[in-house]
Amino acid sequence: MTTHLITGAGSGIGEAVARRLHARGDDLILLARDAGRARELAELYPGARTLVGDLANPDRLSWAFSHQQLPDRLDTLLHIAGVVDLGPVGELTTKAWRSQLDVNLVAPAELTRLLLPQLRVSQGHVVFVNSGAGLRANPDWSAYAASKHGLKALADALRAEERPHGVRVTSVYPGRTASPMQAKVHQQEGREYDTSGLMDPDSVATAVLTAVDLPRDAEIQDLTVRPGPAPRPRTLPG
Repeated sequence: MTTHLITGAGSGIGEAVARRLHARGDDLILLARDAGRARELAELYPGARTLVGDLANPDRLSWAFSHQQLPDRLDTLLHIAGVVDLGPVGELTTKAWRSQLDVNLVAPAELTRLLLPQLRVSQGHVVFVNSGAGLRANPDWSAYAASKHGLKALADALRAEERPHGVRVTSVYPGRTASPMQAKVHQQEGREYDTSGLMDPDSVATAVLTAVDLPRDAEIQDLTVRPGPAPRPRTLPG
């Protein structure tokens, strides 16, 4: 059975990916920040296993995993969790910088390091759900964009390093997607949360699963997903 470890499975794109993989009967290991969240995820996805580790404290991940049973092999590691905190460079505190860098960049690097032996056994696949901010930085997005630019660098380096071991690496760059994170972004931008013009998390999940399910003789390295054009009104015949 195919085994996937997923971060961010509780909401947004992570929830859509986990739900789709669970529905088709794949084996899921869901990372939770604490025991309470682990119980919630286990209820959402019956039969799934949980692993407790706080991405906001990447220095403790190795210690946390040493007290839990890791899988012997892992087919896919899906980095989907993330945090955002907007603000101009002149106002962002070091706490805001560090929290985003820790969760969005340092924790994925550490999690990948800890699970590389299992990924090499299965010649597995690492998927980083990045962001359009990982390709360009707009005003007020400096810290978040820096963490996502760093995530792109991590993926590119990892891909070159792990090719001899048969491990594939994909970066997915979604545009704005309807999710609790996007609701927070709208609030920080001083706008009412409006999902029109946003992608559905299931649409991004389809892109992620396309990369995961690609036959082994190919690799999607970078995949950009953007909201499509607004549908035109249907014109009824004469």
